[in-house]
Amino acid sequence: MSPGLPYRVVDAFSAEPFAGNPAAVILPADVARGGLSTEALPDPVLQAIAAEMNLSETAFPYPAGEDGVRRLRWFTPATEVTLCGHATLAAAHALFEAGATGPLRFTSQSGPLEVHREADGRLRLDFPADPPVEGPPPPGLLAALGLPEGLPVRYATGARCALLELPSGGAGALADLTPDMRALREVGLPAGVMGVSVTVHLLQDADFASRFFGPWVGVDEDPVTGMAHCLLGPWWSLRLHGRNTAELEAIQGGSRQGRLRVEVRGERVHLLGHAVTVAEGSLRLPDQNRATTVT
Repeated sequence: MSPGLPYRVVDAFSAEPFAGNPAAVILPADVARGGLSTEALPDPVLQAIAAEMNLSETAFPYPAGEDGVRRLRWFTPATEVTLCGHATLAAAHALFEAGATGPLRFTSQSGPLEVHREADGRLRLDFPADPPVEGPPPPGLLAALGLPEGLPVRYATGARCALLELPSGGAGALADLTPDMRALREVGLPAGVMGVSVTVHLLQDADFASRFFGPWVGVDEDPVTGMAHCLLGPWWSLRLHGRNTAELEAIQGGSRQGRLRVEVRGERVHLLGHAVTVAEGSLRLPDQNRATTVT
């Protein structure tokens, strides 16, 4: 039989399987043992693969160039996105397992990214900060989230994500959120913003918690969203410490949760978390979609 596309499913931002946020990773030819060359696959095929995987994100790391830098792309089941934290963590974990050496350097639609391995087994993602700009929430947002219109909230947007901070003591309200996804999808967000992270300050166990909703890009709720913490980190750094440098502990998720450390460093945000592989295999494509076979 013809070779397929080797893939792995990785639970990101968790040290244990069946927690955190699962992402699929299609391994590139330079670390896969044979298989098809992912960089030769057209975009409609990449999108079809992501839809077939049916996870919030599928990552496509490309083979390393002569300078060691890899192109990295991410697709939800519905569209390509400009940045994804948990799928970057998953991709790095899968590449390291397949024998790649670090630090890993990527080029992406959001600029250069790096991933380093820590001594304790966590991976450190070096991402661009997404500075928040505070303003009024868009019409219909609170109602679509199932929140009363008069609730005293704070709202801010960045380039890729929006956030809604619940009043102090709102951890219970965060856990109980049951958004109307159809209504939420109709709420107007600025161009490029992929979803809304609802967040609240915590007094114990972590500095803040959040849940991310992204029906605008085909992801109703994402269990742990690294991209959102590029906005949440600077927001809570300013709110809790009054500066754009801080080290924060974060929890995200509803019924399925993950944990990460957020280190805000001015124009960059470092996200630290564990990852674990839960499945691996080979994806076979229709003959007309097969790319160059690697020997």
